Amino acid sequence: MSGNMQEMPKTYDFESTEERLYKWWWDNGWFKPEVADEGADPYVISIPPPNVTGALHQGHALFVTLEDLMIRHARMKGLAALWVPGSDHAGIATQLQVERMLNREGTSRKEVGREEFLRRTWEWKETYGGRIVEQLRRLGASCDWDRERFTLDEGLSRAVREAFVRWYEQGLIYRGTYMINWSPNLQTAVSDLEVDRVEQQGHLYHFKYPLKDGDGFIPVATTRPETILGDTAVAVHPDDDRYRQYVGKTVLVPILNREIPVIADEYVDIEFGTGALKITPGHDPNDYEIGQRHDLEFINILNKDATLNENAGPYAGLDRFEAREKLWADMESAGLVIKTEPYTHVVPVAQRGGELIEPMISTQWFADVSGPAAMALEAVRDGRIEIVPERFVKVWEHWLTNIQPWCISRQLWWGHRIPAWHCTDCGAVTVEREDPTECSSCGSPNIEQDPDVLDTWFSSGLWPFSTLGWPDETPDLQRFYPTTMMETGYDILFFWVARMVMMGMSFTDDVPFRIIYLHGLVRDEHGKKMSKSYGNVIDPIEVMDEYGTDALRFTLLTGSTPGNDLNLSLDRIASNRNFANKIWNTARFLVSNLEDEYPVGPPPVDNLSLPDRWILSRLHHLIATVDRLFETHLYGEAGRQIYDFLWGEYADWYIEISKSVLYGGDEAAKSRTRHILTYVLDQSLRMLHPYVPYVTEEIWQHIPHEGEALIIARWPELDEVHYDDEAEDQIGLIMELIRAIRNIRGEYKVDPGRRVNVLINAGEWADLLNAQRDVFVRLVNIEEKAFIIQSDLDEVPEQAASATIGGVTVFMPLAGMVDLDAERKRLEKELDQITGQIKRSEQLLSNKDFTGKAPPEIIQREQDKLADLKSSQAAIEERLTTLS
Repeated sequence: MSGNMQEMPKTYDFESTEERLYKWWWDNGWFKPEVADEGADPYVISIPPPNVTGALHQGHALFVTLEDLMIRHARMKGLAALWVPGSDHAGIATQLQVERMLNREGTSRKEVGREEFLRRTWEWKETYGGRIVEQLRRLGASCDWDRERFTLDEGLSRAVREAFVRWYEQGLIYRGTYMINWSPNLQTAVSDLEVDRVEQQGHLYHFKYPLKDGDGFIPVATTRPETILGDTAVAVHPDDDRYRQYVGKTVLVPILNREIPVIADEYVDIEFGTGALKITPGHDPNDYEIGQRHDLEFINILNKDATLNENAGPYAGLDRFEAREKLWADMESAGLVIKTEPYTHVVPVAQRGGELIEPMISTQWFADVSGPAAMALEAVRDGRIEIVPERFVKVWEHWLTNIQPWCISRQLWWGHRIPAWHCTDCGAVTVEREDPTECSSCGSPNIEQDPDVLDTWFSSGLWPFSTLGWPDETPDLQRFYPTTMMETGYDILFFWVARMVMMGMSFTDDVPFRIIYLHGLVRDEHGKKMSKSYGNVIDPIEVMDEYGTDALRFTLLTGSTPGNDLNLSLDRIASNRNFANKIWNTARFLVSNLEDEYPVGPPPVDNLSLPDRWILSRLHHLIATVDRLFETHLYGEAGRQIYDFLWGEYADWYIEISKSVLYGGDEAAKSRTRHILTYVLDQSLRMLHPYVPYVTEEIWQHIPHEGEALIIARWPELDEVHYDDEAEDQIGLIMELIRAIRNIRGEYKVDPGRRVNVLINAGEWADLLNAQRDVFVRLVNIEEKAFIIQSDLDEVPEQAASATIGGVTVFMPLAGMVDLDAERKRLEKELDQITGQIKRSEQLLSNKDFTGKAPPEIIQREQDKLADLKSSQAAIEERLTTLS
């Protein structure tokens, strides 16, 4: 492709453009960092790896678009821009997909066995895993696909093994028994990230805890009666006079009659429920801590499938919810029930499948990350890592200061299997970099590998450096690590970002990236979360099919600010498709007026007209503004500024003004104008390219340019020689005057095709305005012969509409322009209507029933409406005075 001076098609066809351009960019190697000059500073982003099971949604579209913007900008700035792509094996999500497939075949994971299940999962990954990557390409993602990685590929698996062994050797990884989130359906521990806290309508069950000595009972309430079977204490607040005398006494667990103590603990809320709390350390995270403080017994009443075990006595074998009903019925028969009442409470629910999660004590593998967490805290405090927006530093501090041991094991088959072997003879555990053949303690060959796999976040925590070759000192690791930018959603700041920093500091002695940029969630146009159940999901693939990729990208980018949620509407996407068409038409005008000229580079600065000086000044102020906004990561505002300039100044004003020159007879002026039109469009397309890469590249190939492609063209450089306050002030005045004349034409319904008479009392601006007569005549359709500009008008015309801007007054005589009688009648009728509306509004606002009962916002809305009506009334009265 090269500068193509043939006529541009009438409309921009994104369907025939996007795939062709993407292939051209990739085939030429322009996505690779090697395209930069040797020795260029690196700019590196590791893509947040989407789940290999995934299909593109708006969250993906937002982060891919933002990161592509950053990487394209860096590439144009001459940096060695590397965007490392890849996908995550997504342990639970992928295993669920394959289990469902096996179920449809009439078999199951356990029936086929681990080896066959893993073979089938890899097969499934090869078939479906590439779908999400293809969809990322569709968005224009300029990743270096030759460096694409997968969290279970050979190199990354070796990195995971090395990380596990190092932490184990340092004593940071250990096996222990703690409270975890248990998924009965998946039969695995799940992370907090995979658990949603949702409000649910349930019941609060009030019952009696009988005192062993027969001296009455303590009233207790619970939302989960089945857990009574695992109670090991009843707790009261030490300052609660109602129960103080019972502390130290013994109560009996209902039905089981197991003896448990009454204890005092300040955790108990005197105001909640009965003020007495049943303590189940085996099945509640808060009770677990109380149990540790008071050295209580920890009783587990659940099997892995959420049926009750032998500790539940007569309820063993029942499902947890069946047991709830049966136990409560038995307690009613025994006279232990006080009452049941409806109660809304928050429960832990699995993100995948929606089942109720059970807190359970379980033997798992844990990582003590308190040391790495301290390093991560220090990296942000001393400025080695910047968090954007800054308000999330507080969240970072809170999480990492209160960090708990990380449960890193999962009872799944798909994932990185834990590299630990248990000896069946002596019970010792062997952890090595290569698979052992014997126990490292007693030498026995009778060793079995731990069946668990690692939490997915363990491997993705290594992502920024494992993808570059760690633990080997590869050329890529040396050149591109630490990376530059970690752009991701604020919702995984702790679950993923903090773990990358902790693991990076721990394994590489350096931060994994310099900047953390957090984007928000994509919501619908009303701010509601997108959900299939709400029917408000906007599918990015469907949007790109209908409106083109650029329209979606520009909407996402200009609608977003760091750390804030984004409301997405199809209307805005359609509007931004129109923007792409507007730029296309602007370029078509330019190309059709170039004739045989091919102007490239900056225009000469001598003999510039006032409009030329103005547009060049505005352009270079824009370059300065956009650079400043990029430095402060306000990419959305930068895009809006470029939009406003291209549409609101270049297309609507400079091009319209330039037509007088292009259609005139001064060849030197024509040539200069063509050069400036080309230069300003070229520079604007460069700034716009990271936002809307397809339409800008396609246009750039049609206009005069230097270089092979816009994707590798240099970012515009600010040249303050073009700053021209005088030109901006003078053209600013002319624009205001033209808007005023247009407003008068609109207010008095003057036919757009009709030439009007205009007189301007210009004062000190008379020479300036006379020099720009052509601009007025062309832009507001003025009758040249009846266009009078004087420093001091001889007389003010009668029956003329007027407007005053900065000491300059414009008059437009209305006689002959409009039917004065008809216009008067129309305005009088409009005035009568408005006067009636004002009267009704004033009566409403003087009504004490309304002002006393209506919400403040309704009253304010009525007051605003009255103010608008009075403003309209004054404007119509003024127009009627003009016509009299």
